[in-house]
Amino acid sequence: MNSPPLQRTQAWLPLGALATAQFLVVLSTSIVNVALPEIRTGLGFSPAGLSWVVNAYVLVFGALLLLGGRSGDVYGLRRVFLIGTGLFALSSLAAALATGPATLIAARAAQGVGAALLAPTALALVLTLFPGGQGRGTALGVWGAVSGAGGAAGVLLGGLLGDLYGWRSVFFVMVPLAGAVMAATRLLVAADRPRGGRLDVPGALAVTGGLVALTYGLSATNWLAIAAGLLLSGLFVVLQRRSADPLVPSRIFTVPSVAAANLLMALLGAVWLGLFFFLPLYQQRVLGYTPMEAGLTQLPLALMITVSSWATPRLAGRLSARILLAGGLLTLAAGLAWLSRAPADGRFLADLLGPSLLVGAGLGVAFVQLTALSSTGVPAADSGLAGGLINATRQIGGALGLALLTIVSAIGGYGGAFLASAAITLLTALLSPVIIRD
Repeated sequence: MNSPPLQRTQAWLPLGALATAQFLVVLSTSIVNVALPEIRTGLGFSPAGLSWVVNAYVLVFGALLLLGGRSGDVYGLRRVFLIGTGLFALSSLAAALATGPATLIAARAAQGVGAALLAPTALALVLTLFPGGQGRGTALGVWGAVSGAGGAAGVLLGGLLGDLYGWRSVFFVMVPLAGAVMAATRLLVAADRPRGGRLDVPGALAVTGGLVALTYGLSATNWLAIAAGLLLSGLFVVLQRRSADPLVPSRIFTVPSVAAANLLMALLGAVWLGLFFFLPLYQQRVLGYTPMEAGLTQLPLALMITVSSWATPRLAGRLSARILLAGGLLTLAAGLAWLSRAPADGRFLADLLGPSLLVGAGLGVAFVQLTALSSTGVPAADSGLAGGLINATRQIGGALGLALLTIVSAIGGYGGAFLASAAITLLTALLSPVIIRD
């Protein structure tokens, strides 16, 4: 059955604007990866400090996503989305104009704040536009496609821009794109009514401090920071139990699929962020690719993510959720294991193309399935919370995973990092049929 004209004009067009916003959020995680060698030289970063160009964004983003989603429920989804998109645009401009390591890291952290406001509210607006049925499945397929392909597209676009205009251009490009998203959203997305309530600011501060300390401690093997991170994380749990308006109300986990989807997404996030961090570095530092060559060779990966994300909602009608998700994760694990065997004199057609296609196919399926599961059965009043939670677990898992994979790569090289990613994915695949119910 075709969608009625009203749905086509009032739902599918706004979906384009909101999906573009999500694409920018994912893009800003990976677009800097190809430019990291240039950024290190241009601003005088140390090798250890360089990873914070990525982690400053990812950590703040992940830690504040729950607050961002709750803010949308309290103050209005569209209002918070527009504020977050505006902050994202301004901080992208600040990053492009950075004069040293401290200013760039601060701008990236501010980008993370903007992304934490816009990402969960964008997903909540999509869930509101598509309350159920085949339309929601198709919309989540689009969402999964832009979420998965944004990582590969960031490497591609970062390579092209970095080669032509230098590393600052990878931040400049996001300013007009974010402005266009704001204008389109104001025109296409109707304002919603705030639901009221209060924000759990102490909880947000505790979880943010805990995650930053824990990630820093893991990356620097600083046991004092690790202990502080664990202490603050424990404080966050205590605050959630005592707060009248917690960031993560316990009722959200009474929906059977929510806890399972978020646990698996945290593991997948570690693999996703590690892949798009280490693959461009391997291509440039080991294979000698230019930034543009590294970006262009990501194109098959991006296309495969898009295709598999489009196909997943159609396959979901024929296969159980557990079988489809486990199959996607096993495909991803096989691609990463194959990639771990790429030699120092590897060739694209012989050593990179095959693994890229497998990785892209598996990522697309896994992203769509876990995003869909994270919102299945969640009431409309908690749509912002559900959107914030699934994005938060992906980013938090990514930040902690990148810290651990950096240690692995220092011991076993890039091949060791890819093999460890394959092992994490295999663990995720084995867990999925056990903890997910059809």
